[in-house]
Amino acid sequence: MALTVDTGRLGLATLRRLPEQCRPLLRPGTVPAGIVHLGLGAFYRAHQAVFTEAAVGAAGGDWGIVGVAPRSTDVVEALAAQDALFSVTTLAPEGATTRVVGALAGVRHAAADPDAVVRLLADPAIRVVTLTVTEKAYQLDPVTATLAADAELTADLTTDRPPRTVPGLLVRGLLARAAAGAGPLALVSCDNLPANGRRLRGLVEQCLALARVPDATLDRVAALLTCPGTMVDRIVPASTDATRETAGRALGVTDLAAVEAEPWSQWVIEDDFPGGRPAWERAGAVLTDDAGPWERLKLRALNGVHSATAYLGALAGAETVAETLTLPHLDATLRRLLAEEVAPSFDPPPDVSVADYGEQVLTRFGNPAVRHRTLQIAMDGSQKLPQRVLHTVADLRAAGRSARWCALVVAAWLRFLLGHADDGRPLPLDDPLADRLRAALAGGRHTPAGVVDAVFAVREVFPADLAADEEFRAEVTGWLTALQRHGVRATLAGAR
Repeated sequence: MALTVDTGRLGLATLRRLPEQCRPLLRPGTVPAGIVHLGLGAFYRAHQAVFTEAAVGAAGGDWGIVGVAPRSTDVVEALAAQDALFSVTTLAPEGATTRVVGALAGVRHAAADPDAVVRLLADPAIRVVTLTVTEKAYQLDPVTATLAADAELTADLTTDRPPRTVPGLLVRGLLARAAAGAGPLALVSCDNLPANGRRLRGLVEQCLALARVPDATLDRVAALLTCPGTMVDRIVPASTDATRETAGRALGVTDLAAVEAEPWSQWVIEDDFPGGRPAWERAGAVLTDDAGPWERLKLRALNGVHSATAYLGALAGAETVAETLTLPHLDATLRRLLAEEVAPSFDPPPDVSVADYGEQVLTRFGNPAVRHRTLQIAMDGSQKLPQRVLHTVADLRAAGRSARWCALVVAAWLRFLLGHADDGRPLPLDDPLADRLRAALAGGRHTPAGVVDAVFAVREVFPADLAADEEFRAEVTGWLTALQRHGVRATLAGAR
């Protein structure tokens, strides 16, 4: 790996200038690649890359990571200029600490050379492929998990052009791997999808069916592939100039790929890796036969509460989650959501208390050093709410229980879709179903009941049985009426 020439920039040439406590556990270029990761965003760099570096540092192994950015060139260019080094600043209330991570063996830009990524996925040296590409990149209906292929994915699967989508890259890579007779591969989703391992396998199977792959090839792909389920957890705000300035002060050199995160970090992984894996347990990961209970705990008790905080906070004019938690009566509302609805909706992992976990979540959210923007969390609500909130509602209603506090979260999202905060400021709608949602609202009555009727008819979000639940609809309509008439603060003050 070539040395960077700018001695003021993080890279192999400047490692000796770093304070001892900031230096990486691994030196890029010394650990052969055994993992490909799709999605080089801040979350991956602050989470799985950190776990993998610690695991290899503790137990060895040829588990360097080739990081692939599907679209954005910015992170690839920054990392390439830094010999694949970057820093993670941990933001504790008592102060920040920064350390450089050396887990990456290289970086690639999929859009610039997709065929190179396909060859990489087929390389026998690669035995694990992980993904953090966000829910929408899978192109699965969030309610039914059926493939909702757009024109780009359809072209990837039915023509010979270089692939442009994440599922297209995966399928081309798997077919190339099967044709080459390469060894088994673990394909590992680390995105916030329910049963993410099963959904990823289902995505592959549906893509192969759309591509009309011969049965013999299907059998070869099935024989070489496992899809372990996971649960990932760490709050990682979007990097800003302040992030990079903090890293620069700690390191004494410039890091344009710097990320920051809260102190807490957890990774639960189903242990199904036929080609081997890093000793992630040596880095604190939980290896299990079933990640499902952990996944439901996190999706419902953390992500669901995160979405509630984001929508209510954005409507109330709060910029960050920590600021939102200072709203009067919000903490009591969130505790009722956790205790009265989230906790009874599922069986948690053994020896885990949902109430204690929820208190820990609220403490984490209140960390003033972590500036996690409400609008960042509010993105892609149509993809997030089904697994974060609506699955909780479905389980509660099936058991004959009320879902009143979940209805408040749904009402806050509907109010957010209307496009303005309580003080009249505009709110952006960044969502893959934005046009569909806007069309539904434009064609409905401009009343709380009309908004509920219009958006509940969007089957990509609300399944028919839930949309037809009159008690739940009435609860959502009631909350939406209060939010529209009185705003968030007064609605929370009057919540019973």
